[in-house]
Amino acid sequence: DAGILAGDFIIQIDDTPVFGLTLNEAVELMRGERGAPIVVTISRENTEPFEVEIIRDYINIRSVKSEFVDGVGYLRITSFNEQTESGLLNALKEIKSNSNETILGYILDVRSNPGGLLDQAVKVTDLFLSKGEIVSTRGRDRKDIKRYRAKNKDKINGMPLVVIIDGGSASASEIVAGALQDHRRAIIIGTQS
Repeated sequence: DAGILAGDFIIQIDDTPVFGLTLNEAVELMRGERGAPIVVTISRENTEPFEVEIIRDYINIRSVKSEFVDGVGYLRITSFNEQTESGLLNALKEIKSNSNETILGYILDVRSNPGGLLDQAVKVTDLFLSKGEIVSTRGRDRKDIKRYRAKNKDKINGMPLVVIIDGGSASASEIVAGALQDHRRAIIIGTQS
């Protein structure tokens, strides 16, 4: 724990001020060898700017979190990365094996999920659909249309499914919510994405 708090601003990375840099440029400056130190200068309200040394390490983002409350399986996807489908399958397995009471249905929470990998959005949607088109992509040429269809069976066997979205749900999150809504497989609640 480097002591950095929510609301802090990074104003300098090593000797480079970040003002005027894009997010990607700033992230590039932070990347480096595992174990190599980096010094970030932090600006915090009512405090003089201060430096924090951080040792670089690999980051494993766990994209799926789950719990079982009052008969409902709660599945939260924070981003769509390489582990999302397998994480969701494990979460479903865990809920089924650990719930002594009857499962009434599931909630899929993609609030503040900025998206990620298209193939993972397709695979996640396919976990809840038995058939139908999930999404299609079009290139400049009319013939460059690629259609992604559901090909596996519904892993929760048609049980009720609610998807929660908000203004921070984008890209892959919208594909999942939109496809499940189009096929009348889920009820979408929350605020506009």
